[in-house]
Formats: sequence, C-alpha cells, structure tokens
Amino acid sequence: MNEEIKKAIKVMAQGGVILYPTDTIWGIGCDATNEEAVAAVYKIKKRIDSKALICLVDNAVKIDFYVDAPPEIAFDLIEASDKPLTIIYDHARNLAPNLLAEDGSIAIRVTNEEVSHQLCSQFRKAIVSTSANVSGEPSPQCFDEISEEIREAVDYILPLRQDERQKNKPSSIIKVGTGGVVKVIRP
Repeated sequence: MNEEIKKAIKVMAQGGVILYPTDTIWGIGCDATNEEAVAAVYKIKKRIDSKALICLVDNAVKIDFYVDAPPEIAFDLIEASDKPLTIIYDHARNLAPNLLAEDGSIAIRVTNEEVSHQLCSQFRKAIVSTSANVSGEPSPQCFDEISEEIREAVDYILPLRQDERQKNKPSSIIKVGTGGVVKVIRP
C-alpha cells in the first residue's frame, strides 16, 4: 500500500487529481490548497464552483490550521461520533479560495479509514474529497459503480480496495456555527 500512497501524493503535489477510497464512498481528490487542482475537480464533476467541496484531514488537531477559532463543540462531536461526520465550519483559511462556500465556510471530515488516513497523514495537507460522480448523478457506492468518464478524467486511480462490494454511504453533515450552534444538513 505504501508505494500506491506515495504515487498518489506525488500526483497531488504536482497539481493532479486522484480517485481514491475513503471512510465513506470513493472520492475524487486533490491538494485542497491548490486552486488549479480544485478547479480541475469542479471540471471533472461538471459542478459550478459556488457549491463547496468537502476536504479530509487525518487528525482533528489540523482543523485549527484550516479554520479560524473552530468551536470547541466540534471536537466533542468528532470524538463522540461513531460514523463518518463532516462538519461545516465558518471562517476557513489556508485553503484554495475556490474550495470554500460563498460565505467563507468549509466542510472538513477527520478520516480514520486506513487509505485516506495515510494519504492525509503523509501528504500533510487537507485533501479534497468529493463523490466520484458527475454532479447530479447518483453517488457510486463502490468502485465498480464509478463511470468510465470519471475514471478517465483523473490523473491517478489508487489500486486499493477496488474489489470491495460493500455499499457505503456518504457521511453525515452538520454545520457548527459561531457560538456552537449546531444545524444538521444531512443526517
């Protein structure tokens, strides 16, 4: 697995886009700090860039680097969650501007799944994680359901976990606003 991770990191470091397994469904990813790479993801998904994307980190401590003064309750929610949880934070920073929502917020998930965790840990930056489909089409629940169009559009496909047939689901999404106000976006 280590060689595949290193190759994916090299591709992302050069501004490329990868297709990779995550703690939820397969994702299209890139360096979350590289504006051109993020633009390439929007183009692959045929998605307007006013719709923000999720990014992954390997450790909750890294949220402080990407969010100005994240509410403490967010860390409690991450700790207490027994399934993948994406949290939308206000006041994002140190990320590609076209990755953020129009209000300056960002959706971040701490991943514990082995492949995506190693990618984030070894890359040492947040990684974009958006479903591996054209916008508006159903999210593929396993590698076999990813369209040829998506597979051909990325620069590298991690050859890991492709044989799994387990039907995975996207993460829950909540927004934690200033003052710790929590709003459920997707249960």
